[in-house]
Amino acid sequence: MKPTSFEPLHPKVVLGVAAHPDDLDFGAAGTLAAFAAQGAKVYYLILTDGSKGTSDMSLTSPQLVKIRQAEQKAAVAAIGGAGVTFLDYPDGGLEITQALKKDIVREIRKLKPEVVVTMDPSVLYSAERGFINHPDHRAAGQAALDAVFPLARDHLSFPDLFAAGLEPHKVKTVLLTNFETGNFYVDTSETLDKKLAALAAHESQISDIKSVEGWMRTMAEEVGKQADCKYAERFVRLDTMA
Repeated sequence: MKPTSFEPLHPKVVLGVAAHPDDLDFGAAGTLAAFAAQGAKVYYLILTDGSKGTSDMSLTSPQLVKIRQAEQKAAVAAIGGAGVTFLDYPDGGLEITQALKKDIVREIRKLKPEVVVTMDPSVLYSAERGFINHPDHRAAGQAALDAVFPLARDHLSFPDLFAAGLEPHKVKTVLLTNFETGNFYVDTSETLDKKLAALAAHESQISDIKSVEGWMRTMAEEVGKQADCKYAERFVRLDTMA
Protein backbone atom coordinates (compact mmCIF):
# COMPACT_ATOMS: atom_id res chain seq x y z
CA MET A 1 0.00 0.00 0.00
CA LYS A 2 1.31 3.44 -0.91
CA PRO A 3 1.68 6.03 1.88
CA THR A 4 -1.28 8.29 2.53
CA SER A 5 -0.58 12.00 2.82
CA PHE A 6 -0.35 12.98 6.48
CA GLU A 7 1.13 15.86 8.39
CA PRO A 8 4.49 14.87 9.95
CA LEU A 9 4.38 13.86 13.61
CA HIS A 10 6.38 15.84 16.16
CA PRO A 11 4.90 14.72 19.48
CA LYS A 12 6.09 15.85 22.88
CA VAL A 13 4.85 12.68 24.61
CA VAL A 14 4.40 9.20 23.13
CA LEU A 15 2.93 6.12 24.81
CA GLY A 16 3.53 2.63 23.48
CA VAL A 17 1.04 0.01 24.68
CA ALA A 18 1.79 -3.67 24.14
CA ALA A 19 1.12 -7.09 25.58
CA HIS A 20 4.64 -8.35 26.26
CA PRO A 21 8.19 -7.13 26.75
CA ASP A 22 9.77 -6.99 23.24
CA ASP A 23 6.49 -6.40 21.32
CA LEU A 24 7.09 -2.68 20.85
CA ASP A 25 10.74 -3.23 20.07
CA PHE A 26 9.95 -5.62 17.22
CA GLY A 27 7.14 -3.49 15.83
CA ALA A 28 8.03 0.13 16.46
CA ALA A 29 11.37 0.72 18.20
CA GLY A 30 12.88 2.54 15.23
CA THR A 31 9.98 4.98 15.20
CA LEU A 32 9.95 5.37 18.98
CA ALA A 33 13.68 6.07 18.88
CA ALA A 34 13.09 8.67 16.14
CA PHE A 35 10.46 10.40 18.30
CA ALA A 36 12.86 10.37 21.25
CA ALA A 37 15.61 11.85 19.07
CA GLN A 38 13.21 14.68 18.20
CA GLY A 39 12.87 15.41 21.90
CA ALA A 40 9.73 13.46 22.74
CA LYS A 41 9.31 11.67 26.04
CA VAL A 42 8.63 8.07 25.05
CA TYR A 43 6.99 5.71 27.53
CA TYR A 44 6.18 2.00 27.33
CA LEU A 45 3.18 0.36 28.99
CA ILE A 46 3.54 -3.45 29.09
CA LEU A 47 0.28 -5.16 29.98
CA THR A 48 1.32 -8.73 30.86
CA ASP A 49 4.05 -10.14 33.06
CA GLY A 50 5.71 -12.04 30.20
CA SER A 51 5.81 -15.11 32.42
CA LYS A 52 5.22 -17.81 29.79
CA GLY A 53 7.43 -17.02 26.80
CA THR A 54 10.42 -19.32 27.17
CA SER A 55 11.65 -22.70 26.00
CA ASP A 56 14.14 -22.89 28.88
CA MET A 57 12.84 -25.74 31.04
CA SER A 58 14.95 -24.61 33.98
CA LEU A 59 13.18 -21.27 34.40
CA THR A 60 10.20 -20.65 36.62
CA SER A 61 7.61 -17.99 35.81
CA PRO A 62 8.74 -15.64 38.64
CA GLN A 63 12.34 -15.89 37.42
CA LEU A 64 11.27 -15.16 33.85
CA VAL A 65 9.24 -12.12 34.90
CA LYS A 66 12.29 -10.54 36.54
CA ILE A 67 14.47 -11.31 33.52
CA ARG A 68 12.03 -9.92 30.99
CA GLN A 69 11.33 -6.75 32.95
CA ALA A 70 15.05 -6.07 33.22
CA GLU A 71 15.44 -6.70 29.49
CA GLN A 72 12.60 -4.32 28.67
CA LYS A 73 14.08 -1.57 30.85
CA ALA A 74 17.38 -1.98 29.00
CA ALA A 75 15.59 -1.85 25.64
CA VAL A 76 13.76 1.35 26.57
CA ALA A 77 17.08 2.90 27.55
CA ALA A 78 18.57 1.81 24.21
CA ILE A 79 16.01 3.81 22.22
CA GLY A 80 16.25 6.85 24.50
CA GLY A 81 12.91 6.22 26.18
CA ALA A 82 11.74 7.96 29.33
CA GLY A 83 10.39 4.94 31.21
CA VAL A 84 8.32 1.78 31.29
CA THR A 85 5.37 0.63 33.41
CA PHE A 86 4.44 -3.04 33.89
CA LEU A 87 0.84 -4.00 34.67
CA ASP A 88 1.50 -7.70 35.32
CA TYR A 89 -1.63 -9.28 33.81
CA PRO A 90 -0.98 -13.02 33.30
CA ASP A 91 0.88 -13.80 30.10
CA GLY A 92 -1.27 -15.81 27.70
CA GLY A 93 -4.53 -14.85 29.37
CA LEU A 94 -5.00 -11.16 28.54
CA GLU A 95 -8.69 -10.35 28.17
CA ILE A 96 -10.45 -7.19 27.00
CA THR A 97 -11.96 -6.16 30.32
CA GLN A 98 -13.04 -2.84 31.81
CA ALA A 99 -10.29 -3.26 34.40
CA LEU A 100 -7.65 -3.50 31.69
CA LYS A 101 -9.08 -0.51 29.82
CA LYS A 102 -9.15 1.49 33.05
CA ASP A 103 -5.47 0.74 33.66
CA ILE A 104 -4.61 2.01 30.18
CA VAL A 105 -6.83 5.07 30.60
CA ARG A 106 -5.03 5.84 33.86
CA GLU A 107 -1.69 5.91 32.05
CA ILE A 108 -3.05 7.98 29.16
CA ARG A 109 -4.54 10.58 31.49
CA LYS A 110 -1.38 10.67 33.59
CA LEU A 111 1.09 11.05 30.70
CA LYS A 112 -1.16 12.88 28.19
CA PRO A 113 0.45 11.52 25.00
CA GLU A 114 -0.29 13.08 21.63
CA VAL A 115 0.56 9.74 20.01
CA VAL A 116 -0.26 6.21 21.17
CA VAL A 117 1.49 3.28 19.49
CA THR A 118 -0.13 -0.12 19.87
CA MET A 119 -0.90 -3.36 18.06
CA ASP A 120 -3.48 -3.75 15.32
CA PRO A 121 -6.21 -5.93 16.86
CA SER A 122 -7.59 -6.85 13.44
CA VAL A 123 -4.56 -9.04 12.65
CA LEU A 124 -5.56 -12.65 13.29
CA TYR A 125 -2.95 -14.43 11.18
CA SER A 126 -0.76 -14.13 8.11
CA ALA A 127 -0.87 -17.00 5.63
CA GLU A 128 1.97 -15.41 3.66
CA ARG A 129 4.28 -15.13 6.66
CA GLY A 130 2.98 -18.30 8.31
CA PHE A 131 2.09 -16.98 11.74
CA ILE A 132 -0.92 -16.79 14.04
CA ASN A 133 -1.10 -13.54 15.94
CA HIS A 134 -0.87 -14.02 19.70
CA PRO A 135 -4.27 -13.51 21.37
CA ASP A 136 -2.62 -11.21 23.92
CA HIS A 137 -1.56 -8.95 21.03
CA ARG A 138 -5.11 -8.68 19.77
CA ALA A 139 -6.48 -8.02 23.25
CA ALA A 140 -3.83 -5.38 23.93
CA GLY A 141 -4.60 -3.51 20.73
CA GLN A 142 -8.36 -3.56 21.20
CA ALA A 143 -8.17 -2.48 24.84
CA ALA A 144 -5.78 0.34 23.90
CA LEU A 145 -8.09 1.58 21.14
CA ASP A 146 -11.07 1.50 23.51
CA ALA A 147 -9.04 3.39 26.11
CA VAL A 148 -8.08 6.07 23.59
CA PHE A 149 -11.67 6.45 22.40
CA PRO A 150 -13.91 7.09 24.11
CA LEU A 151 -12.80 6.22 27.64
CA ALA A 152 -9.79 8.51 28.16
CA ARG A 153 -11.75 11.38 26.62
CA ASP A 154 -14.86 11.30 28.82
CA HIS A 155 -14.69 12.48 32.42
CA LEU A 156 -17.72 10.37 33.30
CA SER A 157 -15.84 7.22 32.28
CA PHE A 158 -14.09 5.96 35.41
CA PRO A 159 -15.17 8.95 37.54
CA ASP A 160 -12.89 7.81 40.35
CA LEU A 161 -9.90 8.58 38.12
CA PHE A 162 -11.30 12.05 37.48
CA ALA A 163 -11.92 12.54 41.19
CA ALA A 164 -8.29 11.59 41.82
CA GLY A 165 -7.13 14.42 39.56
CA LEU A 166 -6.63 12.49 36.31
CA GLU A 167 -8.43 14.74 33.86
CA PRO A 168 -9.73 13.58 30.47
CA HIS A 169 -7.26 13.51 27.60
CA LYS A 170 -7.79 13.34 23.83
CA VAL A 171 -5.09 11.38 22.00
CA LYS A 172 -4.50 12.97 18.60
CA THR A 173 -2.95 10.05 16.71
CA VAL A 174 -2.80 6.27 17.02
CA LEU A 175 -0.19 4.20 15.20
CA LEU A 176 -1.02 0.51 14.83
CA THR A 177 1.73 -2.02 14.17
CA ASN A 178 0.74 -4.27 11.30
CA PHE A 179 3.34 -6.23 9.36
CA GLU A 180 1.02 -6.75 6.37
CA THR A 181 -0.22 -3.28 5.50
CA GLY A 182 -0.19 0.37 6.47
CA ASN A 183 -0.84 3.93 5.34
CA PHE A 184 1.96 5.78 7.16
CA TYR A 185 5.73 5.42 7.07
CA VAL A 186 8.43 6.64 9.43
CA ASP A 187 12.01 7.02 8.22
CA THR A 188 14.17 4.98 10.60
CA SER A 189 17.42 5.28 8.65
CA GLU A 190 19.05 7.08 11.58
CA THR A 191 17.55 4.90 14.30
CA LEU A 192 17.63 1.32 13.01
CA ASP A 193 20.77 0.64 15.04
CA LYS A 194 18.90 1.74 18.18
CA LYS A 195 16.08 -0.65 17.32
CA LEU A 196 18.57 -3.49 16.90
CA ALA A 197 20.18 -2.59 20.23
CA ALA A 198 16.77 -2.69 21.88
CA LEU A 199 16.08 -6.12 20.41
CA ALA A 200 19.52 -7.36 21.51
CA ALA A 201 18.50 -6.57 25.10
CA HIS A 202 15.86 -9.33 24.94
CA GLU A 203 18.33 -12.18 25.33
CA SER A 204 15.77 -14.53 26.87
CA GLN A 205 13.63 -14.29 23.73
CA ILE A 206 16.20 -14.12 20.95
CA SER A 207 18.65 -17.01 20.71
CA ASP A 208 20.20 -15.91 17.41
CA ILE A 209 20.42 -12.12 17.45
CA LYS A 210 22.42 -11.99 14.19
CA SER A 211 19.61 -13.74 12.35
CA VAL A 212 17.01 -11.42 13.84
CA GLU A 213 19.14 -8.37 13.01
CA GLY A 214 19.36 -9.54 9.41
CA TRP A 215 15.61 -10.10 9.22
CA MET A 216 14.85 -6.71 10.74
CA ARG A 217 17.29 -4.92 8.45
CA THR A 218 15.83 -6.63 5.38
CA MET A 219 12.28 -5.78 6.41
CA ALA A 220 13.22 -2.15 7.15
CA GLU A 221 14.89 -1.93 3.75
CA GLU A 222 11.83 -3.32 1.96
CA VAL A 223 9.55 -0.84 3.71
CA GLY A 224 12.08 1.93 3.12
CA LYS A 225 11.83 1.39 -0.64
CA GLN A 226 8.11 2.08 -0.40
CA ALA A 227 8.80 5.25 1.60
CA ASP A 228 11.73 6.44 -0.57
CA CYS A 229 14.32 6.17 2.19
CA LYS A 230 16.94 3.66 3.31
CA TYR A 231 15.02 2.13 6.22
CA ALA A 232 11.48 2.65 7.48
CA GLU A 233 8.68 1.29 9.64
CA ARG A 234 5.06 1.16 8.50
CA PHE A 235 1.87 1.67 10.49
CA VAL A 236 -1.85 2.06 10.18
CA ARG A 237 -2.26 5.69 11.23
CA LEU A 238 -5.50 6.96 12.76
CA ASP A 239 -5.86 10.68 13.38
CA THR A 240 -8.70 10.73 15.85
CA MET A 241 -11.78 12.94 15.61
CA ALA A 242 -12.32 12.74 19.38
